[in-house]
Amino acid sequence: MTAFQPTLKQLQYLTALHIHGHFGRAAEACFVTQSTLSAGLAELESLLGVRLVERNRRVVRFTPMGERVVAKAYGVLREADELVGLTVGGDKPLAGPLRLGVIPTIAPFLLPRVAAQVRAEYPDLKLYLREEMSGPATEALARGMLDAVLLALPWDTPGLTVLPLAEDPFFLVFAPGDLPDPPPSVAPDSIDANQLLLLEDGHCLKDQALSACGRPELRADPGHRGTSLVTLVEMVAGGLGQTLMPKLALDAGIIAHTRLIARPLSGSAARTLALVWRQGSPREAEFRLLGAAIVAGLAA
Repeated sequence: MTAFQPTLKQLQYLTALHIHGHFGRAAEACFVTQSTLSAGLAELESLLGVRLVERNRRVVRFTPMGERVVAKAYGVLREADELVGLTVGGDKPLAGPLRLGVIPTIAPFLLPRVAAQVRAEYPDLKLYLREEMSGPATEALARGMLDAVLLALPWDTPGLTVLPLAEDPFFLVFAPGDLPDPPPSVAPDSIDANQLLLLEDGHCLKDQALSACGRPELRADPGHRGTSLVTLVEMVAGGLGQTLMPKLALDAGIIAHTRLIARPLSGSAARTLALVWRQGSPREAEFRLLGAAIVAGLAA
């Protein structure tokens, strides 16, 4: 074993640079100056005796050895984080810090409903929230940057434990007069593809909604895509078309101050809200308690 080994701080600098691809942004993420981060990485390269990063004015590029080292660094930091997790709060459940990722189509609609319930049950919990789309969130979870993620299924979750929490049905939202004599529920095959407004690529809700209603072939014109559910509501209110909306957002009042109409889709068109974490995490029992608190908050 070498007498001198990398420090966790040096590995944090390296992974931050890998994530952000920029020395300044990596330094900000680590709450240090750029010169401190650069010096720490230079020390790491000197210690290992290899070049990890190619530097020039325009781009940061990891060398092949740098890619191998940073992949190991993610694992080391994840293991270190889980080691700390063994002792967080002692024997007290859900005490201390917990980093939770939440996707944008859930965060603003679910968190106000469940936060009070979680705080009441676990007053010593310090819940740090990070709003992120499903792909980056699960990647951050795998790298040890998050402890758990609240997302919607279906979503690919290799290496993760999945705790389903609740079903979230889809509704068709449209303007008055857009559908003559709107029925109590709308058949998915009656949706007009030319009128459909969807979220931009990268939002899992888009594909989940289309798949759930049995219309995966539907694709909105690029000009008919919104950046958020609130944006979609504004587009529908402006007479630009119709959209698919989860019940969670409707219950939160997203169309409450509009004249828009919402009708459930017939059948079982829904997404599943779920809490996920790394398989084998020593905090699994705590995450299950958190999931139970979220379910209780939804039912309240």
